[in-house]
Amino acid sequence: MNLKKIITIASVALMSGLLIYGFILANQIFSKNTKFSESEIYVHIPTGSTYDDVKKIIEPYIENTKRFELVANKRNYPENVKPGRFLFIKGMNSYALVKALRSNIPVKLAFNNQERIENLAGRVGSQIEADSLSLLTTFKDSIFLKDNGFTDENVMVMFIPNTYELYWNTTAEKFRDKMIKEYRNFWNKERTEKAKKQGLTIVEATILASIVHKESVKKDERPRIAQVYLNRLRVGMPLQADPTVIFAIKKKSNDFDQVIKRVFFKDLTMVSPYNTYMNIGLPPGPIAMPDITALEAVLNPEQNDFIYFCASVDRFGYHEFAATLPEHNKNAKKYSDWIISQGVIR
Repeated sequence: MNLKKIITIASVALMSGLLIYGFILANQIFSKNTKFSESEIYVHIPTGSTYDDVKKIIEPYIENTKRFELVANKRNYPENVKPGRFLFIKGMNSYALVKALRSNIPVKLAFNNQERIENLAGRVGSQIEADSLSLLTTFKDSIFLKDNGFTDENVMVMFIPNTYELYWNTTAEKFRDKMIKEYRNFWNKERTEKAKKQGLTIVEATILASIVHKESVKKDERPRIAQVYLNRLRVGMPLQADPTVIFAIKKKSNDFDQVIKRVFFKDLTMVSPYNTYMNIGLPPGPIAMPDITALEAVLNPEQNDFIYFCASVDRFGYHEFAATLPEHNKNAKKYSDWIISQGVIR
């Protein structure tokens, strides 16, 4: 066999080997490599994770870890691990999986109807990496509170209920900073001037909005209720808002899970800065997180002369309003008689 023939055979063998190797490599890279039944899942990689940590996290979702590691090493992923929230789609190959681990998917974080800053911290902590304790500590940082004109009691006014897009691995500090930015954007010059027109600061407007929010779920009625409370404030009358008494009861007992359907006369004498039957003016902080409609109701109240209102027995969910005490007493008796007939107790 001459040299030329030997070289030809060797070349063919080499090419065949390369083709076989290429086929094997392509199979390693591009064949399906997931084993979860859902159409898609999100994988969370905590801040500070190493490559070994990532392998443990994704192992339940990967069919063949060797194939994944082959591609990960070729793409230098072990040296470039990133924290965050990553989307795996059923049927992804190893190449696609590694690519997915480089694309941090934002979270659409939502919160509303929180009664306390502690509840808010828990709600947010269930949606991002920062836990509720670190969030709460950050919210109540004394320097932050002082710099922004908040107190422990009223800091929740900073949070405007909405849906926000941010990364899962957002720190507590970065989340707080985003919220103060959103707060300042919401309280633009126009809204600030409207609050001032009602004789309120931004914080006071939000506290009043929290009471309006709790008084009625009927959004079309909130501007009327807001004006009633503004009328009371202007004449130096106690707000006499039952939701503030309910909040005071919950705060005193430290039980915010209890359901209180009725406020009794004995509750109205409770010693608490949140009891607006005993104290004139607004409580020291919000009794809930008011939604946008409650805030707008305070800024754009209905013009009326009403001083009193009580729940309606003819239009459930709504209230009956009165400008005089005799008229109110008539409405109140009608409601009281109905409540007694229903056997409603706390």
